[in-house]
Order: sequence, then structure tokens, then C-alpha cells
Amino acid sequence: METLEYDAVVVGAGPGGYPCAIRLGQMGKNTLCIEKDNWGGVCLNVGCIPSKAMISAAKRYQELKSSAALGINISGEVTVDMAKTQEWKQGIVKRLTGGIDFLLKSNGVDRMLGTADFTGGKGIVVTKEDGSQVTVKADNVILAVGSRPIEIPGFSYTDSRIWDSTKALAQTEIPNRLAVIGGGYIGLEMGMMFAKLGTQVTVVEMGDSVLGVFDKEVVKVVTKKMKKLGMKTLTNVRAEGWEEGDNGAILKVRKADGTMQEVECDNILVTVGRRPNSEQLANTGVALNERGYVITDDQQKTNVDGVFAIGDITGRTMLAHGASYEGELAAEVIAGHNRHYQALTVPAVVFTDPEIGIAGLQEHEAIEKGHTVKVGKVPFAALGRAMTTGGSTDGFFKVVLDDVDNRVLGVTIVGPNASDLISEAALAVELWAEGLDLGLTIHPHPTLGEGMMEAAKHALGEAVHVANKK
Repeated sequence: METLEYDAVVVGAGPGGYPCAIRLGQMGKNTLCIEKDNWGGVCLNVGCIPSKAMISAAKRYQELKSSAALGINISGEVTVDMAKTQEWKQGIVKRLTGGIDFLLKSNGVDRMLGTADFTGGKGIVVTKEDGSQVTVKADNVILAVGSRPIEIPGFSYTDSRIWDSTKALAQTEIPNRLAVIGGGYIGLEMGMMFAKLGTQVTVVEMGDSVLGVFDKEVVKVVTKKMKKLGMKTLTNVRAEGWEEGDNGAILKVRKADGTMQEVECDNILVTVGRRPNSEQLANTGVALNERGYVITDDQQKTNVDGVFAIGDITGRTMLAHGASYEGELAAEVIAGHNRHYQALTVPAVVFTDPEIGIAGLQEHEAIEKGHTVKVGKVPFAALGRAMTTGGSTDGFFKVVLDDVDNRVLGVTIVGPNASDLISEAALAVELWAEGLDLGLTIHPHPTLGEGMMEAAKHALGEAVHVANKK
């Protein structure tokens, strides 16, 4: 069996692995990147990129159907060709995966498609697509093996009626009725997408509310839109099984009082979270926590010398951009830089309608941590630009300041383009900015971003476009 030797080997080419490999190559390290499926990993191929493409297509479809208020009349019926939409989506994925392969190559990184099996410590045997095998040795190994959707008992993804997010994003036909188990951000992103395409969606959630970890005012805005789309929500219920009915599937859920309720549907989408792909790491000797995630220090080092872990497998953020940060950090540590994990916030975005963006602490989180806070809030309805887009003006900017020194503790945005607007807030948190830093920064007019400036001023009692608190 052929043996290859490298300075560093990155196992997994997702949003953590490929930036890590590229950065290692840039710093002169002889690097190999191993990927078992497709360059870009879950995020690019069956996760964040294709989901946002499909969400955008559904949004555009809904906008076209409701454009009469802008004086735009479309003759004839507006329809969706899901096969064509899937073709468009896959074209995006193909371009991006090809781009990653090019970037790895142009930075001097060797690439290998195959399954990596760990033989102990840093030893790896790779089985390539053609069945041949090669042994790989390296001074440093970076584990970027990711996660996968949790499968709950009684709902096997091998059944055509049962979908995980990957199957949901690959459909070429729109279901008439869809039950979504799990009212977290993935369930609502997918559920709202299908609802816009005409599917009758029912969300089944164990907790008291969908989006349980989010600001209650944010949840109120999103659930209002869910109702407008005709979505149904069942809370405090547990999905216990399903069976074939005369007209599709019958999902059985148990309510808090112990009684059962049936939900008729064509398909069942399970979105109850993800679990780490840690089973394959047994021979590495790396330590795992009680949930199966790899334990790392603030330099992404594991307990095994020369073995690092990044991305979902660590459980720190379970976000693509968090994985990229960790990947580049690990690469620089391997190259001899004295770098540590110092991010004060990993912003989160949710592509519901309206979108959600969070950087730093939400209001309730700041209070729970013992802060006395000042809160500024500005609705999108107060922004001229929000009105002129012809879209929704639902939602708001919320800036949370520390009452002691007016430092920006966090910003929450729910509304149009929240995913694009939140980065300014992340920078404010990272720089320990004060409310006046946001409030006295001149923002262009008319833009949605003015809401950030105005909300900061509102927290300080200096807003001019909304009433200040007395």
C-alpha cells in the first residue's frame, strides 16, 4: 500500500476544513485535504447554500403573486417548475464546489476524494472511489468531519415519506401537505419555504413555542407571518409514530394531557437537530464529551498531540462561519502563530420570513447574565427604505446596551435583510463599541441600515424618528 507523508492532513472539506487547508497552504505547509463526498461538505452541497437558493425561489414566487399593490400586473397564472428550480440550484452548487477545488489547488493543497479510516493516533488509511487504498501520515491532523441530522425512533429516512433536510431540498414536486417535526430554525426555514409554494404545513414542537431560544418579541413577528401563510403550529406535543392512511400518511402526536392527536400529511420532515460524526474517531484517542463532541482547547487542540478538531464535531457553534474561523485558527497555530479563540460573538442568522439576525446577547440573555440593560428598538415600519422596497415592513432592530457603560452587549434584528444587516452589529460587539459609536456613525439614507443607528440612539434616549422612553 502506498504511503504519503505531509505536514498536515485535513479530514473533511466543509466550511471548516477547506479554509483550514487553504490557510495551511498559504503558510507553506505541505497539506492534504481529504473529502469523502463533495468539496464544500454538507453546507455547500445539501445545507446552507442549496436551502437559501430554494428559500429565495419561494420568496420570489410569492412576491410575483402579490405584486399588484405595486402596480405590477402579471397576466396568467404564476407557476413553479420545481425540476427547473432544482436544476438552477444545482448549477449554483456545481460552480461553488468547482471554485473550492480550484482554490485548494491554487494554494498548493493536495486533494483526495475517499473515506478516511483512522488506524490509531494520527495514522489514516484512505479508501478512494475506485476501491484502492493509501496510507497517509502527517505531523498534524485536523478533524473536520462534521455532523448529520438526528434520526428519531420510528421515523427512518430510508422511507420515502420521511424527509431530512437533504431530502426536502431535493424534491422535484411540491407536496400538498407537510408535517414538520421540530420548530427550530431549520424546521421553520423549510416549512415557510414550502408554505410559500402552496403546501399546507403543520409544525409539531415539543416545547412551549417555536424558536424557543429566541427573543419572544422576535418569535411573535415570525409566528404572525406563519399564520398569514396558513401554517399550523402544535406546541407541547411529542411525535410518537406514523402510519399509512387512506390518503397519505398519518402522524401521531401525544399532547401534554396524554391524549393523542393525528395529523394527516403527505410527507414528514424531521428537523430535531444534528449529531456529531464522532463514531469514526474511536481509534484516534481524542476525548469526547458526554454528547459525543470532541473536546478542544482555545487553539482547537485535542488531548492527542498534533490532532486538532474544528467545526460541528466540536459542538461550539454548529455554524458554517464559526467552523471557518476555527479552521483558520487551527492552521495558524500549526504554522507557529500564537493565536487563540477570542471571538466575542458568532453571529447567527435565520432565513425565516422575516429573517432573523443576532450578534452578541439577546435582551433576555443579557439580563440572565446579570446585566442591567438599556434597550433601543426601532420598527422597520419607521424606515422609508423598508416601505419603498415593496416588501414586508414587519419586524424591528433591537440594540441592547450595558446600563453601566453603554457598551453594546448585543443586537437583534428581525425583518427584511436581517442576515445582511447583522454584520455591523457583530463588529460593534467585537470592538466593545458604545451605543454612541453606532448612533453617531452617519448611515446613508434611505437604507435599511439606518435602523441600527436609530435603535442605538433610542437606547440612549436620543432617537429622532421614533418616540423616546420617558
